[in-house]
Amino acid sequence: MSVEVVHARCPQNHPCPSVRVCPTGAIRQSGFAAPTIDAERCTNCGRCVGFCPMGAIRRR
Repeated sequence: MSVEVVHARCPQNHPCPSVRVCPTGAIRQSGFAAPTIDAERCTNCGRCVGFCPMGAIRRR
């Protein structure tokens, strides 16, 4: 199982709050663009999934 960003659900107009809850630093954001998730660093802990207020980060 992995984690993905659903761009259609991400407003892309603010700093992503889920970046700061990732314990491995797998989520990165450039400006206000949709965040990206580094699959190599992601441990699938689910913190970002539960924290994203827009439901834009989900497990697949």
